[in-house]
Amino acid sequence: MKIGPEPGKTSHPAVKFFWLLLLLYIFLVGITLMSGTFKAMGEGQADALLQGLKSPFAGLAVGILATVLVQSSSLTTTIVVTAVAGNVLPLDIAVYTIMGCNIGTTVTNTLVSLGHARQDAEFKRAFAGATMHDFFNLMAIAVFMPLEMATGFLKGLAGSLSHWLMAGEIGGGKFHSPIKASFKFVAKPVQKFFLEDLGPALGLPTWAAGTLAILLALCMLFMALVLITKLMRSLMAKNLEKGLNAILGKSGILAIFIGIAMTVAVQSSSITTSLMVPLFAAGILTLENGFPVTLGANIGTTVTGLIAALGVTTHQEAALTIALVHFFFNLFSTILIYPIPAVRHIPIHIARRLAEMTSRSRAIAILYVVVVFILIPLLGILITK
Repeated sequence: MKIGPEPGKTSHPAVKFFWLLLLLYIFLVGITLMSGTFKAMGEGQADALLQGLKSPFAGLAVGILATVLVQSSSLTTTIVVTAVAGNVLPLDIAVYTIMGCNIGTTVTNTLVSLGHARQDAEFKRAFAGATMHDFFNLMAIAVFMPLEMATGFLKGLAGSLSHWLMAGEIGGGKFHSPIKASFKFVAKPVQKFFLEDLGPALGLPTWAAGTLAILLALCMLFMALVLITKLMRSLMAKNLEKGLNAILGKSGILAIFIGIAMTVAVQSSSITTSLMVPLFAAGILTLENGFPVTLGANIGTTVTGLIAALGVTTHQEAALTIALVHFFFNLFSTILIYPIPAVRHIPIHIARRLAEMTSRSRAIAILYVVVVFILIPLLGILITK
């Protein structure tokens, strides 16, 4: 017996829109639950990873792995900022750790894209939309890491600006996003139930209780993704689909600013980029028009680190310097890669080719995630630390 109408089959647009908002909320609560659980299990390990780093390559590898562990570049950046402020992490190495954060944060939307694995065409579009962000960040590191190692220009520019700003004795605080707080309102008690109530009651170690919470989050994500994609197809008639692409395609700068605004509002680039995955999967948003939004998300996520730097009480200038390095790295990467069509199509083209391969064999997608986000960073740490 059916309790109510299926979201995708409801005829009235207003009811469909209500279902869409509800499913989006469930989707974002799932991401928040998964990220929060990873954070609770991995924050201590992320702190420990930062100890004793002496090589730029080790710094880069730890930045990737730490961000994968806590599922938040904003949190990793904040950890790095406070580690620099506490003299735990040298500023010279922290620059490369910040670069690694950009790679690590993209694992979230890549994992979200796996929710479309049952449908070949959807999965191909979703996986390409997720991984073009990876390849943009890899391109940026390929250019700016050797340049920074040779010249130190990012640290120098950020240091000069932070010195000038600190001369005015600026203060800081902490921005609490009400939008993100609404997701935590549901996710936090669920996370607490698994980690603090159910786990101890059953005698489970933290990792096992956390795994159960993550499995629940994944179920929420996959269920929401399937229904969101169906709803978006029925809601987005061709004229609306064209309208969305026309708005974002008309001005790349506008799309970048949309990505910045969305990320500042929710205080998470992962949420911004993950929200786009169902749009790519449904064929509503093209990769070319969604690409600048992801670049805006890269820039928007640096706000958290800047706020954290202004809030520390010791070595504030060094902390502000590393936060500004993150901002300049993402800003200059966008300025270098996006304006030239032939260059900005490189990450999109590579993502499409990889997505074609993964649509034929899902094992390639899993292998890609494991190798890029876990094995390579671990190897980098073992070899260089």
